Amino acid sequence: MKAIIPAAGLGTRFLPATKAQRKEMLPVLDRPVIQYVVEEALAASADEVIIINGAKKAALIEHFSPSPNLSEFLLSKGKAALANAVDHAGDLPVSFVEQDQPLGLGHAVHCAAAKTGEEPFYVLLGDVLVPDNQVLLRMLDVHKRYNGASVIAVFKVPRELVSRFGVIAGSQIQEGLWKVSDLVEKPAVEDAPSEYAIFGRYLLTPAVMELLAHTAPGAGGEIQLTDALKALLKTEDMYAVVVDDDEGFDTGTIETWLETNVRLAMRKPEFAQMLKDAIASIG
Repeated sequence: MKAIIPAAGLGTRFLPATKAQRKEMLPVLDRPVIQYVVEEALAASADEVIIINGAKKAALIEHFSPSPNLSEFLLSKGKAALANAVDHAGDLPVSFVEQDQPLGLGHAVHCAAAKTGEEPFYVLLGDVLVPDNQVLLRMLDVHKRYNGASVIAVFKVPRELVSRFGVIAGSQIQEGLWKVSDLVEKPAVEDAPSEYAIFGRYLLTPAVMELLAHTAPGAGGEIQLTDALKALLKTEDMYAVVVDDDEGFDTGTIETWLETNVRLAMRKPEFAQMLKDAIASIG
């Protein structure tokens, strides 16, 4: 199974930091955001990760390419752990497909159609982290239990914030699992069919690629993945797995990126006490 990571956006929320360095390469603790996402896909049985690349994305390609000179230099300095980390990133099964124009998430996903073929595939948004790598595995289990249906991840948001997200309608089958009947992009608070918003993880059937090939531009004049998923519901079932608050982390804004770094640092003994001491000294 292939995994697609759209990473052709400009990262305007982080400008000027992302003028030369794209947001997917911003670090969360010891590695860039996108490496977490790649490793998550591979942990869920993806055999190749396809990054949808755009202009000025050389850093992404370099990061996932072997760096023998750097590794040899680190080894010569007695820094074997760092050399191993560099080798690991360069050896990950990552390929790149160019998106020549920013025409929307649906368009970005469809750029990988030639690589996914007639098989189901993952889509992982590159600014969302799942450090324990469990969400895709739960989605894969649901996919297998329900005859190869498409599965998306959702998280519960405060009612007053639903207008910022794509929101599902449907019925709860069991705790943590919904059957989806509709998807509503950025509904008004009074019109939202639920408080469960799309999280940024998808396991989709090949029919989605066929639909994207004919999906007209929607909101913002872009080809929306949500529009293709709404069309899919006319012919196929779809399910939604609920992500817990402490399971997934958004890094798409400066505030959420900073919060993610702090939260994950507090989970690691080598960082937690140092962070507590630093905060205490400021207070």
